[in-house]
Amino acid sequence: MNKLPDRIRIKDIAHLANVSVGTVDRVIHGRSGVSEASKKRVEEILKQLDYQPNMYASALASNKKYSFICLLPQHLEGEYWTAIETGIHEAITTYSDFNTSVKINYYDPYDYHSFVSASKAILAEEPDGVMVAPTAPQYTKGFTTQLKMLDIPYIFIDSKIEDTPPLAFFGQNSRQSGYFAAKMLMLLAREEKEIVIFKKIHEGIVGSNQQESREIGFKQYMKEHHPSCKILELDLHAERNDEDNEMLDDFFRTHPNVNTGITFNSKVYIIGEYMQTRKKENFNLIGYDLLERNVSCLKEGSISFLIAQQPELQGFNGIKALCDHLIFKKDVTRINYMPIDLLTAETIEYYHSK
Repeated sequence: MNKLPDRIRIKDIAHLANVSVGTVDRVIHGRSGVSEASKKRVEEILKQLDYQPNMYASALASNKKYSFICLLPQHLEGEYWTAIETGIHEAITTYSDFNTSVKINYYDPYDYHSFVSASKAILAEEPDGVMVAPTAPQYTKGFTTQLKMLDIPYIFIDSKIEDTPPLAFFGQNSRQSGYFAAKMLMLLAREEKEIVIFKKIHEGIVGSNQQESREIGFKQYMKEHHPSCKILELDLHAERNDEDNEMLDDFFRTHPNVNTGITFNSKVYIIGEYMQTRKKENFNLIGYDLLERNVSCLKEGSISFLIAQQPELQGFNGIKALCDHLIFKKDVTRINYMPIDLLTAETIEYYHSK
């Protein structure tokens, strides 16, 4: 074999394999139109040379456009999903040179028919990739089955479905997070005989399988380590916040000795602000996510701990995984657990979510 240049070019590989440059290009990029014999010769040369194609240069040179659609729960500005949207848009800006675009569609997390309608609309558009928050597993499975049939890669963020493997998942280990939250809560509660779980529910629907998984992990820890502690539950209305204070008043009139509680959704500020309004001090309270109102309650002492999960990074990395897979032909790690970050009033100023 003649001495090769330091920088191996496609035409060098074509010469060694005795095929055309076009044939080498098709083999490298996995395209059809190559005989089995030619493909084998090219692959042997590539292996011998340990050739790594410059996928970035190839992608920049290509005129192909990549359209992504994200399916998220409906929410108000400033709520948890806003941070995920920020990460999504930052990723699209980062990869804008590669002709990427994204559209974000929404569904009502308390109305499963809304999810079905939104998923059908996405299937009709046939995007190059999809990112979805699978809050309703039984309906998400039908959606992902059809995506797979259309050969459309999909990403799960925030929560995952065990028997429905996506291209990649970005989010916390929800059960482990709930287990950890119980351990932290009981460090505060010590020997108390009763604690309370605050929920936001609409017509019996929690609206998030992640919250349900956290609760499973929480109760597992309690069963293992504090089996005699009674777990009370208060179901607040998901869509009628004006009644929250009245329901909380009724609860604490009935259970005046309960001094420890937790919520598995991102709206723990509802409880924290209630504690401030009623001047109820020394209540141990844990919640999730760094919403502005949550952080305010944490600093003012009506929330003891917040557990963060880096939603912006989830959104960014979800889009990045689609780009790595579709544009740069890279292998993508399937399960990507986010840290379970415990924050206090003393540490919140030094925390960076990404």
